Amino acid sequence: MTLIAYFIAAALIVLLAISMIRVLREYQRGVVFTLGRYTGVKGPGLIILIPVVQQMVRVDLRTVVLDIPTQDIISRDNVSVKVNAVLYFRVVDADRAVIQVEQYMDATSQLAQTTLRSVLGKHDLDEMLSERDKLNADLREILDRQTEDWGIKVAAVEIKHVDIDESMVRAIARQAEAERNRRARIINAEGEQQAAEKLVDAARTLASTPEAMQLRYLSTLYDIAGDKSSTIVFPVPIDLLRRVFDRS
Repeated sequence: MTLIAYFIAAALIVLLAISMIRVLREYQRGVVFTLGRYTGVKGPGLIILIPVVQQMVRVDLRTVVLDIPTQDIISRDNVSVKVNAVLYFRVVDADRAVIQVEQYMDATSQLAQTTLRSVLGKHDLDEMLSERDKLNADLREILDRQTEDWGIKVAAVEIKHVDIDESMVRAIARQAEAERNRRARIINAEGEQQAAEKLVDAARTLASTPEAMQLRYLSTLYDIAGDKSSTIVFPVPIDLLRRVFDRS
C-alpha cells in the first residue's frame, strides 16, 4: 500500500508539473491573469504558471488576412453595387486585445463590414471604379483609428471586386462612348479654331505686302500645274493689260 501511495503521489506531482508548464512559440504571447487580475504578458518560450491561481490566454501576433464578405451598397448617385474586400491586420498589444474587447477577430470583422458600407456609400460609382487607391487608404485610416484601443494595427485594406448589374454596365458603356465623342468634337473644334487663327494671321501678312500676294498666287499656279490632266484658266491682272494698251 505504501508503494502504491508513493506511485500515486509521484503521478500527481508529474501531472502538477506538466500543468504548470506552457511553451509559447516566437509569434505567440501569453496574457496572464492571477486570481482574475491581469498580471502581465509573457513569452515566447517556456512559461511557468501556478495551477488554479493563474490562467493564461494565448494571442497570435502574426498578420491576419481577413476576408470581408460581400456587402450590398447604395452609392451616392443611387446605384446598387456589391463590394467585397480583404483586410490585413495584426495584434500589437496582446493585453489590450484580450482585455479591451471580446473576440477581437469577430469585432474587427464586423467593424470592417460596417465601415466598408459607410465609406463607399458616400462616393459615386465612378469614384469606386477609378479611385480605389484613395478609397483603400481612407478605409485603412478609419479602421486603424477605431481599432487602436483594441491593440490592433491595420496594415492595409484592399477592395477586390465591385459587382454591377448588367443593365448598369451597358449604361456605363454608353456613357463612356458619349464621353469619347464629346472629346473628339472638342478636339476637332479646337483644331478648326487654331487653323482659322493662323489663316487670319497669314491674310494680314499678305495684305500688308501686295507683292507677297502675287508671289503666293504664282506659287499656287505652279502647284496646280504639276497635274498634267488639268486645264488651268486664270485671270490676267488689269494693271498689266492697262500697261500694254498704254504702250500701243
